[in-house]
Amino acid sequence: MSCLHDVQIKKIGEGTMNTGDTAFILVSAALVMLMTPGLALFYAGMVRSKNVLGTIMQSFILIGFISLEWILWGYSMAFGPDKLGMIGGLEWFGLNGVGLEPHTVYATTIPHQLFMIYQCMFAVITPALITGAFAERMRFGPFLVFSLLWATFVYNPLAHWIWGGGWLSSLGALDFAGGVAVHLSSGVAALACALILGKRRGYQTEELKPHNLPMTLLGAGILWFGWFGFNAGSALAAGSLAGSAFVATHMAGTTGALAWIAIEWRMSGKATTLGAASGAIAGLATVTPAAGFVGPISASIIGLIAGCACYLGIMAKNKFRYDDSLDVVGIHGVGGVVGLLAVGVLASKAINSNGANGLFFGNPGQLGIQCIAIAATIVYTFVITFVLLKIVNKLLGLRVPEHEEISGLDLSQHDETAYTS
Repeated sequence: MSCLHDVQIKKIGEGTMNTGDTAFILVSAALVMLMTPGLALFYAGMVRSKNVLGTIMQSFILIGFISLEWILWGYSMAFGPDKLGMIGGLEWFGLNGVGLEPHTVYATTIPHQLFMIYQCMFAVITPALITGAFAERMRFGPFLVFSLLWATFVYNPLAHWIWGGGWLSSLGALDFAGGVAVHLSSGVAALACALILGKRRGYQTEELKPHNLPMTLLGAGILWFGWFGFNAGSALAAGSLAGSAFVATHMAGTTGALAWIAIEWRMSGKATTLGAASGAIAGLATVTPAAGFVGPISASIIGLIAGCACYLGIMAKNKFRYDDSLDVVGIHGVGGVVGLLAVGVLASKAINSNGANGLFFGNPGQLGIQCIAIAATIVYTFVITFVLLKIVNKLLGLRVPEHEEISGLDLSQHDETAYTS
């Protein structure tokens, strides 16, 4: 009797289709998609009850809005044929030429369209991360326009630079799952948003407390769950590298939470549930660029550093007096920098032979390359985001009027309320 193989392999064109890898990335894409509703809950629990639906809507609507942008021109800009190392061409506009056979460069064992939709989920959640910076005060229509422009002119070029054959990847910069295009870019954009929109009414003079911390904890749990698809899925194959990235992701999330509540307990005398959730997200965000290049101990160290650094990053906003409502700068901006630097220090070819060694493994030059990637991302993202915000503000007006801010976004923007009493 002939034996059935656990993994069926079929040759299509020049690629080699692997059904195990295909199933793995299908599940991973679904996990990353789930992160955006998880983010909606994470953010919504931290705002006041009059803004909970408006906050959820800002994340939820981007699943549809950015997905449409992605299949029309976003994927082609990010991963299409390289143009001078800066951007992908529009040859794949509307998914022209993006078929069901594997691509010869991107994820050569799964359908090209599956790689496309997996990357789509990253494109969706990145502008959603930024919404935490201007929670409770941006008009819905201008928000959609800004998000579309930001995805087109910031996310797509950065994704091309680091993952699509652009100049950062040619330079040798390492970013396994989103330090450049996702976390650092959203953190820097969040700072620009907070500065241009200004502070919420009552900031530092009234209590602006979270209205539902159980909702935030549920959102954090969903995000943690989805992050396994985000990081392990970035191996793009169901193999040992995916397993290593999975373990690294989990360890950084755990040590991030522990470090955050330890320093919070020491500083304020209490360990809070919000601190535990924030620390876990800080650890997970910070390990994202490193997950496929470091082992469990290194990942745990990254999480510990992230918990402390991101906590201090959030405390810094009180000193500089900008209103980043839900701490996007402190978690994703600081975390993105720390994570990209950690790759330059802790990356090991013993973990990923397609990567590079970092400083601690005999290659100090990698740290310099990572610093270039950080600097380029910060400068490009801040400048372009600032310009886009100014344009949208001039043409449409970004901020809700004061009376609408007082009544809340739920009523003023959506004519709904989350609670009936």
